[in-house]
Amino acid sequence: MLSSFTSKKPEKETTAVSATPSLVTTPPPAPQSSGLNRPMAPRPGDRAMPSVIGADLVIIGNMISKGEVQVDGEVQGDLHGQLVQVGERARITGGIIADEVVVRGHVMGSIRSKKVMLQASSHVEGDIYHQSLAIEQGAFFEGKSRRSDDPTAGVQRPELHTPAKPANG
Repeated sequence: MLSSFTSKKPEKETTAVSATPSLVTTPPPAPQSSGLNRPMAPRPGDRAMPSVIGADLVIIGNMISKGEVQVDGEVQGDLHGQLVQVGERARITGGIIADEVVVRGHVMGSIRSKKVMLQASSHVEGDIYHQSLAIEQGAFFEGKSRRSDDPTAGVQRPELHTPAKPANG
């Protein structure tokens, strides 16, 4: 239940009067809160909210995202996205293909990305194809590191399949 707060002081209305007395301008109203902590819809030019795979979620199959993906659970399959963040307790068994990858958890599979960051808590078993690679002290990496000007070239992002329409006969 939301409580209502009132002020004992009368509120003053602020307006700005232009040089012409008939024109009065007021600032735009502030966004109204519904009392819930919901994020506002992204505006054009803003980064979209990431898709989050929660710690209690296991996904079996390939994932495709046009934006940012944050994995805190388990994925058994390949992951395609723009920015992929692998959380400390996350486990990915499969390949990751993205423009940027940040790993804090376990990855068993290859990583193909322009920019790869293995943080101290990461555990990666697989080859990394990259343009830029950073490995923090304490990170575990077993595999080959291959520098490439375009590590995602030649790898086609899977298309989402839509069900075929039945033929009219």
